[in-house]
Amino acid sequence: MLNDLINHLLPSIEHFHLGGYWIAFFAAFLETTFGIGLFLPGSTIILVLGAFSARGYLDIGDLLWFAVLGAILGDNMNYYLGRRYGARWLEKGFWFLRPNHIEKARHFMDAHGAKSVFLGRFIPSVKEVVPFIAGSVKMNKRTFMFWNVLGAVGWGFEWVLAGYIFAQSLNLAELWLSRAGLFFTFFILLGVILYFFKWLIIKKGKEFSVVSSSLWQSIKEAVINNEHVALWIQKHPRSVSFLQARLNTTAFSGLTLSILILAFVYVLALFGGVVEDLITSDPIVAADVRIANLFSVFRTDALTKVFTWITLLGKSQVILGFIAILVALLWLWRKSYYIIPLFIAVAGSEGFTYLGKLAFHRPRPELAVYAEHSFSFPSGHATIAVAFYGFVGYLLARFAQSWNRKVNISFVTILIIIAIGFSRVYLGEHYISDVWGGYLVGAMWLIIAISVSEWLGYQKKSDKSISPVRRARSISFALVLLAIFFYAGFSLRYHPALALVPLNKAMVVSKGTDIFTSEQMKYTETLIGEKQEPVNFIFFAKDDGQLESTLQKAGWVLTDRADISSFIKAMKALIMKIPYPSAPISPSFWNTKIQDLSFAKVTGTNWLRNAQHLKIWRTNYSLQNGENIYVGMVNANDGFKWGIIPKIAPDLDAERELLYQDLSKTRKIQGHLKVQLVKSLIGKNFMGNQFFTDGKAYIVTVQ
Repeated sequence: MLNDLINHLLPSIEHFHLGGYWIAFFAAFLETTFGIGLFLPGSTIILVLGAFSARGYLDIGDLLWFAVLGAILGDNMNYYLGRRYGARWLEKGFWFLRPNHIEKARHFMDAHGAKSVFLGRFIPSVKEVVPFIAGSVKMNKRTFMFWNVLGAVGWGFEWVLAGYIFAQSLNLAELWLSRAGLFFTFFILLGVILYFFKWLIIKKGKEFSVVSSSLWQSIKEAVINNEHVALWIQKHPRSVSFLQARLNTTAFSGLTLSILILAFVYVLALFGGVVEDLITSDPIVAADVRIANLFSVFRTDALTKVFTWITLLGKSQVILGFIAILVALLWLWRKSYYIIPLFIAVAGSEGFTYLGKLAFHRPRPELAVYAEHSFSFPSGHATIAVAFYGFVGYLLARFAQSWNRKVNISFVTILIIIAIGFSRVYLGEHYISDVWGGYLVGAMWLIIAISVSEWLGYQKKSDKSISPVRRARSISFALVLLAIFFYAGFSLRYHPALALVPLNKAMVVSKGTDIFTSEQMKYTETLIGEKQEPVNFIFFAKDDGQLESTLQKAGWVLTDRADISSFIKAMKALIMKIPYPSAPISPSFWNTKIQDLSFAKVTGTNWLRNAQHLKIWRTNYSLQNGENIYVGMVNANDGFKWGIIPKIAPDLDAERELLYQDLSKTRKIQGHLKVQLVKSLIGKNFMGNQFFTDGKAYIVTVQ
């Protein structure tokens, strides 16, 4: 991996710091020296050295000075050669420089004047020649030097800082891909992926369509010309006529209806699969509860406000207001025949959602932000997001003139739908499967509405020449502003009742192991409820504070909550190369819940790679003397797999004994007992890291 490669190279750089700076100087100097720069990868060398500086082996300030100075002197060498040999070399070329290279640089300089010395510095195959051209045309030395220095400084900062930031991003990946930053990283990657696909469709979509059409025609002709197929066609003329009618592109009942029917059947099958999973309690249901508990950990007041505004885009009052404005817009533009399909999409999806809630009676998640009194499956917000906003996107894309605009409209529509669905999960109002089910219900009714729209469109072809009402554009603009103000006003005045936090009365047991009412509860769990590492500590303590103070006295640090502030703090620690032992650790599940308390103890010099982790869960049990019962699981990081993914130390028993020794030294342990909780086993966690244990656990009473 790239991270490992850099780590192997760094020791060799460490032994000649000064040599690294001179490498930067000569790489910058020779890259713009006349002719040499066309094949010397000077920028790449500077980029790599910038990465080395991020690891502390080169000083970034000194590296910038050497790179900039080399670039300035290299350009001045070019300028001198141009003044002395320009006339002769411009006609015949020189070494690797051909006349076409020189001509390209000359046109660039003619177009941008003196500032081309600055701009050309950032363009390959131009930066090597522009200073030479400037010397050939006898550009004023002061003017050349001014733009030359600016360009060299900009170029140096561009490549040195790019390498520096890249290497720092590897450090950040080590922290946040291995810890709770997965939450933020996921959405950054999702945005990048969606943008890439949008760019790809805009640039290559039409070409792909042409290739696909050509491929289809080739396959079609090959099949038709096959002697067996030709014989079948002769024997079954009615079937052939039916298939030809289904593929007819000139009538709605042809290819258009066929595609819509296939899409509807596919979505219906997906919805049936979700319903089956819900009824049979498949892994998707097990994941639902754990994901809901996981998201509750990441909630902050600021993000809750943001997602509340997003979720209100699917609120019934807002949707009704938007529908009224959309109806007015369709009437203004003489597209009133789309009003009926709009009502079909909205009314059909809402009616189906209401029936689904009555049929399944699924309760809402326990850790919701706002009080909701209807059932959970399917999500009405997700349903209306697809049905209404999907229909609006369909209308806008259908009437857009350019391919780029059609693609952009489609992707904005998809982002709105995803955002509304995600807001329901983030706020704890729905499970993931509720949102997915809502999306599928909305998609079914959207397909029906589009089918009706296309059918009416075929019927109304003669009406397409009808002009919109007078001043339709300005009135439409006013209506859109009205919709925005209506939404903003409603959101500002929206103050829903908060959901009540469920209070579970603690159940009293006679001994600690009585809390394990099933074999599953003796293990931590994956996201879908599969067994992972077994519990290896049971604590008896008066409250969280007593347990926390004992562990801190034992040398363990309470880790920070995973949120934006801890992310910023971690970045600062990495950049300034200072320890951050309380960095948030990755979440684990026990009895479907995320750990309530997390502790860490750095066991080596690297707070990312070498640390013990203790995850503690509150239980709903207490002893007869009033002490609360906690369960815990201790393990340790042992470096990284693939450079970014944490790898646990396989010997869980060793980490268990180390923690017990730390607790014993505090003299805060009133009593302890070592019990055989599970059988000895060898297993793997959800990341595929192997572990082994004798299955024993300590029961510790905190004084």
